[in-house]
Amino acid sequence: MAPAVPRSGDAIFANVERVNAELFTLTYGAIVRQLLTDLEEVEEVNKQLDQMGYNIGIRLIDEFLAKSNVTRCVDFRETAEVIAKVGFKMFLGVTASVTNWDTEGTSCSLILDDNPLVDFVELPDTCQGLYYCNILSGVVRGALEMVSMKTEVTWIRDMLRGDDAFELQVKLLKQVPEEYPYKDDE
Repeated sequence: MAPAVPRSGDAIFANVERVNAELFTLTYGAIVRQLLTDLEEVEEVNKQLDQMGYNIGIRLIDEFLAKSNVTRCVDFRETAEVIAKVGFKMFLGVTASVTNWDTEGTSCSLILDDNPLVDFVELPDTCQGLYYCNILSGVVRGALEMVSMKTEVTWIRDMLRGDDAFELQVKLLKQVPEEYPYKDDE
């Protein structure tokens, strides 16, 4: 039997069970609105969205690895490309471009030209400090942590704040060596 070949984001997206995009967008908006009501402080909402995303990311990576047939990435550069081209396509139906690499190859930007989370969204003046899509930074951070990469993920540009694109900066803080739960007794 031939080894499993990694599948493209388009091929996976075509076979993944989906929910209505408008329902998804409106439900996410309701969650953000409820957080704003409950927590009152925009910075606390940003932290909560990041934590929610992190919790999603640590679980989502299992589905991603099972359905995409992606093997271990060689380096952080390849990992970023897989996130941008396969991960975002698989779960959001959009792709991102990977740019702005630093000289060490440990920091880059993921730029989304389209973001389905922000359809129908306008931020009022009272929410100008809100990173509405902060859940995505948490998802990326949580998923990468599960594959032994400690990262810092922050928003650089946000179209809801008047920028021309959505840009996430992903910075690799350290590659965590894999630890096995037990040693072979020999």
